[in-house]
Amino acid sequence: MRFWVAVTDNHWFEFLRRLGPDEVNFWQPGGQSTFRAIEPGAPFLFKLHSPHDYIVGAGFLVQHSLLPMSLASDGPREKSGTPDCASFRRDILK
Repeated sequence: MRFWVAVTDNHWFEFLRRLGPDEVNFWQPGGQSTFRAIEPGAPFLFKLHSPHDYIVGAGFLVQHSLLPMSLASDGPREKSGTPDCASFRRDILK
């Protein structure tokens, strides 16, 4: 079985943990090509950055889309780990 481990930050994880959504959007800046590491339906694991370095969540890949930041920030912001458009942009740009 193939799976993917996505490294994410504690802020993203804590926001979504408090929210408890039924799904999340994992975004990555600078994407230029289609995500092909795993097929839809495969496990997608979330690991925190150092110094925590452990798996904090899991889900299943549904789909991958290439979007400009302007369009991605207009989507379901809370499921992307931020409360508003300004926070979304700030987190991507840092």
